[in-house]
Amino acid sequence: MQVKGRLVCTQRVSGLGHMHLRILRNNKGKDLVAVDPVGAREGNWVFTASGSAARFACPDSSIQTDLTIGGIIDFWIPDT
Repeated sequence: MQVKGRLVCTQRVSGLGHMHLRILRNNKGKDLVAVDPVGAREGNWVFTASGSAARFACPDSSIQTDLTIGGIIDFWIPDT
């Protein structure tokens, strides 16, 4: 997925803590919101964990999330 921007949310449930939020676009063009423990920037390509695994990709597994950025992709060779 590619980071399209950041999301500022001043009112949030306590289970989200102070995690940064990013807007991601998937390969079908759909925008999703993910927590970002790695510091991804707009334009970065990232890989994610979803579902119950997303909580364990956070430094604190009590964070309530279904989508977490697991890392920033520095390089890959796309399928041709």
